[in-house]
Parts: sequence; structure tokens; C-alpha cells
Amino acid sequence: MTVFPRAWKITRAEGLIVKTSSILLFLVAFLTGCDSLPENPPETVDYVDLDRYTGLWYEIARLPVPFQKENERATAEYRLNDQGTIDLVNTAIRPDGSTRSVDGTAVPVEGSGNARLMVSIDNFFARLFGASPDYGNYWVLKLEEDYSLALVGSPNRKTLWLLSRKPSIPESLLETYLETAERLGFTTSRMIINNGDFPK
Repeated sequence: MTVFPRAWKITRAEGLIVKTSSILLFLVAFLTGCDSLPENPPETVDYVDLDRYTGLWYEIARLPVPFQKENERATAEYRLNDQGTIDLVNTAIRPDGSTRSVDGTAVPVEGSGNARLMVSIDNFFARLFGASPDYGNYWVLKLEEDYSLALVGSPNRKTLWLLSRKPSIPESLLETYLETAERLGFTTSRMIINNGDFPK
């Protein structure tokens, strides 16, 4: 058995600090590298009427995200404020029907026709790592004329949501939107589908 001198011994608490620091350094490096607009980003719609876009949306499908468990469903509610930006409330719904919510703000990117938004969530990591990049992190990629369905993603294609005004949509429409996402370069095989799977 190898015996290390006391100088080489690391307590459990010290090890936890080292591990946590390493994770934070990785996140800082990762997010710093995301400041520039990715090459060949996906196309967005030409224009979004923010008055019509506000209201309640159901998350029909999404790519996995670290802040939401796979078995959780979600809704997003948007309200236009006097500053011309959007106040938002994202609510995760657990299988037992209990919920947890986070607040945030969405600011349109100038010159984008409101199709690109800078979304900031009011939580620990958002305050630690700062705001969205200037080109936005919430891009409206496809939108029904009656604002009943929206495909939303990030320019680096790491996040993607299909949002609906209703808890379920026809399967044919779901497939159409997934095909659009695939054409735009998103990995739809990893999508978590919640179509109609919301607590009554």
C-alpha cells in the first residue's frame, strides 16, 4: 500500500471544492467560446409580431436540456411590457402534477424583425455567467400564420423547442415541424416528445 505524505492528502471537502471549481471553469470556458455567432446558423422567420406571440405556450417537443428532467413537461408564458420587451415565466411540470417556475426577460435583437431574442433567466447560473450574446439565444425558426405553433432554437443548434397554444397537435403537423428542424441542421433523433402528455 502506498502511503502519501500529509502534503499530498486531500480531504473529501477539499476534493469537492476542486471538483466544483473544475466544473465552473469548464462552464466559463464553454460559454466564453459561445460569444461569436456560429458559422452557418439556422434561418429564422422574417418577422414576429410580439403582441400576437405573447400568451401561454405548451412545450410539445424539445431537445434535452440540463435544467429540465426528461419526465418533466413545461409551459412558457410571455407578456409584453411597457419597455417593449417580454416578461416570461417558464414552468416545469413534474409527473405528480407539482410545478416549479423561473422568471426571465426576452429582448428583441435590433434589426431581426423580433425573430431573434436575447433571453435571460433570473437564476444563479444566469447571474454568474451574464446575459445572452448580442445575436440572441432564442431564434424563431418557423411560425404558423395564426401563431398557433412555433419552432424555436438557438443558433448553435444545441437547444430546440416546438411550442403550441394547445397541449396537443396532430401527428402529421408534428412530423412536418420535426422535418423542418432536421432540414435546419438540428438533431431531431434526440427530441423528447410531450405531445398531449400534460396533466389534466
